Amino acid sequence: MQEFNEFLIFIDQYLGSSSWFVPLLLGTGVFFTFYLRFPQIRYFGFALKVVRGKFDKKDDQGDTSHFQALTTALSGTVGTGNIAGVAFAIHLGGPAALFWMLATAMVGMTTKFVEVTLSHKYREKISDGSMSGGPMYFMKNADFRLFGNKVNLKWVGILFAFATVLSSFGTGSLPQINSISNSMFSSFGIDKMLTGGILAVLLGIVIIGGIKRIARITEKLVPFMAVVYIIGAFSVIISNYQNIVPSFISIFSEVFSGSAAVGGFLGASISFAISRGVNRGLYSNEAGQGSAPIAHASAKTNEPVSEGLVAILEPFIDTIIICTITGLVLLSSGVWNEKHENTFAQADLIFLDKVYSEDNENDVNDLFNYLNGNSDISMYNGSLDVNDGRYSQEISILHARSIAEDILFYDINEGVFNGTLDIVDGKLQNDVIVKGKSLVHSAPLTAIAFDRGFFGNYGNYIVSIGLLLFAFSTAISWSYYGDRAMTFLFGAGSVLYYRIIYVIGFFVASFADTTVIWNVSLITIALMTVPNLIGLLWLRKEVKSTISKYWVDFKKEWPNEKTPE
Repeated sequence: MQEFNEFLIFIDQYLGSSSWFVPLLLGTGVFFTFYLRFPQIRYFGFALKVVRGKFDKKDDQGDTSHFQALTTALSGTVGTGNIAGVAFAIHLGGPAALFWMLATAMVGMTTKFVEVTLSHKYREKISDGSMSGGPMYFMKNADFRLFGNKVNLKWVGILFAFATVLSSFGTGSLPQINSISNSMFSSFGIDKMLTGGILAVLLGIVIIGGIKRIARITEKLVPFMAVVYIIGAFSVIISNYQNIVPSFISIFSEVFSGSAAVGGFLGASISFAISRGVNRGLYSNEAGQGSAPIAHASAKTNEPVSEGLVAILEPFIDTIIICTITGLVLLSSGVWNEKHENTFAQADLIFLDKVYSEDNENDVNDLFNYLNGNSDISMYNGSLDVNDGRYSQEISILHARSIAEDILFYDINEGVFNGTLDIVDGKLQNDVIVKGKSLVHSAPLTAIAFDRGFFGNYGNYIVSIGLLLFAFSTAISWSYYGDRAMTFLFGAGSVLYYRIIYVIGFFVASFADTTVIWNVSLITIALMTVPNLIGLLWLRKEVKSTISKYWVDFKKEWPNEKTPE
């Protein structure tokens, strides 16, 4: 498992964590923001009217209303990214990473507008009478030109569809149930396999009904779960009101310098903060990934731009509102840089061949450079003698990017370990359980933060319930994205087999390694995003002309209605 995790990290450094990915993602959003003259600001109020159904027509083709399409897409984005992803970004990049999440969302509002407009324009009615759309359809059907000659990009659509199927597992299924099962076990002591089994059955029941059943569920579930989560979050923020201003300052003060070491947090460089913030921002709102357009393609409207306007609201709700609230919970409560008692993920353990101290400035600098990929340090190789669960060698152990403390080793039956452990290149080779104090990330960190509000020790239950609702709804939506991709690739007959495998994978991931799951998601996100962004940029002129035509037609049909154009 460790070798596989290291392989994933190796692959990711050439994709989502590479030096070109962030400029491509943000650059596309920035380009369209200026090219279309800040549509996320100019059209925001109008988008609210559209989603309320003010301009709906009875003869519009589609399977869902604007609001249902929005909530289905939101259920695919409002999930572990908002609870676990924000905590993971701050854990990796410090408070500055939250700023880059918000920056990603701001330009992502424009990217969503563009990709949904194009995908809706080229959607198709398939054999069962339902609508099917997404970037793979505009890649197949749009008029791509290179030096005046038509270019067939159907093969790029096929690549995107394959990536969508992979990402339905890496984004929608595996990390969602993994976060749910970990949270339910931590809060209620419920066995992870039991959680996975029950929810896998429920998932199967829901997704068999297709997009109409999914839409009916998400339009009720998304508003309810958002209200529950926000109430719990503000109980923490208000309880720690004295830290609200310092928390805001910390988000913006280190944006262009990186986050400094504080508490158990060993610091993050500016490039690392940007990379992790942008990556987690994308994971949260999926702007540019091309997933949400698949849900929006089902909306009842013959005007693709109107559905693109609805999509503007997604990153705003998902990231600018919900992720900011989560970030303030983590920062104001102070839990993000504190060490907490936890069971260590073996893939996250690193054994170093000397003793490092957080009180030693040189040690902190050495670890800072190592964790930010700027230098190497010596790994421990050899045997580790353990008596009554404790080791005696002069070494240090890193876990979750922090110096671990009060470490105890247990055998797999939870008894205190006695014997010898083998360490090769800083990695533990034995199958043992390791517990101690270290930084915590993802959903467990958010759960700890929620205990520091008005609800006291019951606060983490809100996280567990919220995570259950958020993540389960995400898994539901991503099953639809995957089945539309399978329909594009192999026809409607392949969907049943996909759904079976999707549910099985959902169950298995409930008890798999968390670190590996997150690294899978990082790779699959990039595999979808790159071809989608290139396609959007290529069709920029068509996007602009489609929008201009929409406003001309709208003014003719609704002459008394004020428009932002």
